[in-house]
Amino acid sequence: MAGKPPASDPVQDAPEVGAPQHSAVGLPAITNALRISQQQMGVRRTALTLLRVNQKSGFDCPGCAWPEGEQRHTAEFCENGAKAVAEEATLRRVTPEFFAAHPVADLADRSGYWLGQQGRLTHPMYLAEGAEHYEPVSWERAFDILGEELTALASPDEAVFYTSGRTSNEAAFLFQLFAREFGTNNLPDCSNMCHESSGSALTETLGVGKGSVLLEDLYKADLIIVAGQNPGTNHPRMLTALEKAKAEGARIISVNPLPEAGLERFKNPQTPRGLAGGGTALTDLFLQVRIGGDQALFRALCRGVLEAEGALDQEFIDAHTHGFEEFAAAAREADPEETLRATGLRQEEIDAALEMVLASRRTIVCWAMGLTQHKHSVPTIREVVNFLLLRGNIGRPGAGVCPVRGHSNVQGDRTMGIFERPAPAFLDALEKEFGFAPPREHGYDVVRAIRALRDGDAKVFFAMGGNFVSATPDTEVTEAAVRRARLTVHVSTKLNRSHAVTGARALILPTLGRTERDVQGGAEQFVTVEDSMGMVHASRGRLAPAGPQLLSETAIVARMARRVLGERSRTPWEEFARDYGTIRDRIARVIPGFEDFNAKVARPGGFTLPHAPRDSRSFPTATGKANFTAAPVEYPRVPEGRLLLQTLRSHDQYNTTIYGLDDRYRGIKNGRRVVLLHPEDAREHGFADGSYADLVSEWTDGVERRAPGFRVVHYPTARGCAAAYYPETNVLVPLDHTADTSNTPASKSVVIRLERAQDDGTDGAAEG
Repeated sequence: MAGKPPASDPVQDAPEVGAPQHSAVGLPAITNALRISQQQMGVRRTALTLLRVNQKSGFDCPGCAWPEGEQRHTAEFCENGAKAVAEEATLRRVTPEFFAAHPVADLADRSGYWLGQQGRLTHPMYLAEGAEHYEPVSWERAFDILGEELTALASPDEAVFYTSGRTSNEAAFLFQLFAREFGTNNLPDCSNMCHESSGSALTETLGVGKGSVLLEDLYKADLIIVAGQNPGTNHPRMLTALEKAKAEGARIISVNPLPEAGLERFKNPQTPRGLAGGGTALTDLFLQVRIGGDQALFRALCRGVLEAEGALDQEFIDAHTHGFEEFAAAAREADPEETLRATGLRQEEIDAALEMVLASRRTIVCWAMGLTQHKHSVPTIREVVNFLLLRGNIGRPGAGVCPVRGHSNVQGDRTMGIFERPAPAFLDALEKEFGFAPPREHGYDVVRAIRALRDGDAKVFFAMGGNFVSATPDTEVTEAAVRRARLTVHVSTKLNRSHAVTGARALILPTLGRTERDVQGGAEQFVTVEDSMGMVHASRGRLAPAGPQLLSETAIVARMARRVLGERSRTPWEEFARDYGTIRDRIARVIPGFEDFNAKVARPGGFTLPHAPRDSRSFPTATGKANFTAAPVEYPRVPEGRLLLQTLRSHDQYNTTIYGLDDRYRGIKNGRRVVLLHPEDAREHGFADGSYADLVSEWTDGVERRAPGFRVVHYPTARGCAAAYYPETNVLVPLDHTADTSNTPASKSVVIRLERAQDDGTDGAAEG
């Protein structure tokens, strides 16, 4: 019955394994979405809520950042979007009585799935130093505690202000404004762990750290390359766009170490063919690249383009690019045998891809975490840019770069100034508008923030949303670092593991969700978000708040700012809390592209932010042109007897939020501690399907990092590669194993060895 959370932790982690599927969505997706929604919300609330998701007068899905088209379906949501909405709009509640019954030590022993299933937080809660239980606290006292700890710091740089992607533009703008008035640029965010590599590479090569395509460009493309991405689970509405692109004549190349059902065949639940027929085969060519071999693949394609007569767009190269000769020389000199070995592919496969590339005048490359979380991720994405520049595929309709952001408004938060390395022009604009001198020294990103907490250089950790300790690498190191803090604070809608891993003191501040009505100063407010393609639009919740004690994120920041900064701050925090339109007026004067913000966002569907490479083929780089780069080919080297592990999501998961224990498309049910291995690799390592292994990562520091008790699943992965779910495997990712330049944790390429699990009841004999 809706409203009752599970009474005990049901996680047994006894995986049942069947055959992986070769198509995605269809009727099972509808059935599963409605089942979970009705369990959490009840029948009537489900209907009222889901019909408002991603509508022009409704609220933005709190899941992924895939854009909506001008014409929208009545059911403009996917299965995983429905799960995200259901968990936020749930009737289940976590009250002070719950915390009285569950000491923090008990919460720390629960699974992330169980914690999330308890429901919505309803009251501000405080864990006093030495206490075993959170206790309810008034908002006034909570802000006093914050003030006490922040004002007692020896330096503002001893505070860390973290942001998750769900934060609205208005709240994000106020959050960074407060941090900088307080005196620090310590503004790490979830971008540091996902698309930071994209932003670093694109800013250097094109001058704008965002994608250059709009949704309608997909429908004009001749060729779409989807690399290192599983849209069937992570961005399911993208499948609809790919299906439409196919109908318009596009061909699709999928590049991934794992075959993914959504890219094989899509059964669109909004069409008769998708529900009752065979659906649409999406992929024309599947390249099962070795983990970390994407740069080598694009280098091989670049070399093929260079060698093909008449393939270059020489006019574009001459007029709009810099560094072509140096790049071309490096590409021609690269060892073709080593390049091929790095990909794990056959030459015939690369030749087939090249044939499709040369036949395309308009090419788009889409990518996600499979490209961004390696040591050489930035050179990889630079190589994607090289590949597109060769044939003039930037600033042309139906062509360009398309990094697919994973979290709703993660891109908007960065646009609003959530960044530890802000541009001087942005700080100048803040100073002019608000009359204070922002700090200029760069702050901590996520990895550096963990080091600062570990080393005692940071003493207050404040998280605006998210589940920091589960999302970050090197779990044991991160948790020990967080526990050294004087105060940890989490602005949250639901319970997660970060609430059980605390500093000496801890606060949980409950906030409104996207689905909920936000009334301030006697008037209903709305917020705005930016999608993965630079479209900004309004989001209006309609449900009654989960409890009368909830504050909006904007109100929390404004009240905290006034309490901490006092009357020395001339910023009108109270006015901002009462009327979000006044925040948008200030954003309009600080951030380019947001001029007349309130007027623009009043239009149904919102507006598109400017993008110089796309709009005018102009490139705000150091050279004033698009930059070719000539990095050597890099790829992970794996010692004999070892495997290369990538961490990934299950289908019943969004980031660190676990909706259930199944991964339907991969044939896994009732468990998460599984490791996917190619059958030949498993046999060589002596592991039968169904046996159990401990995963042990190997890193230069000599520290043993172990994830015990994973069921071995024989699976058609690329040879030499393994895959397992995070956050369970984040313990294996060393804090210092990061991408060059971007400092993003390299969670997609971790060298591991397999050891027989101590409690494994099998004899270890390999099959066959």
